[in-house]
Amino acid sequence: MGKKVNPIGFRIGSVLNWESRWFDNKNYKETLLQDFKLRKLITDRLKTAGFSRVEIERSINSIRFIIFVSKPGMVIGRGGSGLEELKKFINETLRETTKTKNLPKVDIKIETVKEPNLDANIVAHNVSEQLARRLPYKRILNQNAERVMQAGAKGVKILLSGRINGAAIHRKEKIQIGSMPFSTIREKVFYAQLPALTKAGYVGVKVWINLGDK
Repeated sequence: MGKKVNPIGFRIGSVLNWESRWFDNKNYKETLLQDFKLRKLITDRLKTAGFSRVEIERSINSIRFIIFVSKPGMVIGRGGSGLEELKKFINETLRETTKTKNLPKVDIKIETVKEPNLDANIVAHNVSEQLARRLPYKRILNQNAERVMQAGAKGVKILLSGRINGAAIHRKEKIQIGSMPFSTIREKVFYAQLPALTKAGYVGVKVWINLGDK
């Protein structure tokens, strides 16, 4: 079961909460696609700020974005100028994707990721960047796994899949340290997957981080 079930979806409702919190029966498809587009655009825009994830909460006339980053100063900017630019960018996207003329009020809240090495999304992004810079994959796996464990994780697993180091044949390389239970719901296992674009093509990066039952 551990190889077939997404660890995040497996724990939603019991340990973890939804990242999109709303329900629109009439415009469900359009709202879902809008969420997907907004999430992707925000991810690409805030990549250099140590972006982790964005949670979206919708009500009748407002939409709230809770953005988790490890470098909040890069998002907020001097005197809040960066935050205003981000709000303007989101409003423009909403204007393009919303059928009605009345746009919802946009509220943005920035949350700081206190320990980036315990965040699966940030670790996956770091591994992806290092692979794109053509660093030795064994060093990448060892260094990132050690940082995660030193930060206080109970276990970590990093899996690479593709033409690693420009090899002619696709293969998989992984490292696992500590415990990684795939079927225990009470254990907080965070998961992220991200493609790394190398000269030989895309290399898939998957990261599992076990924080235990705390």
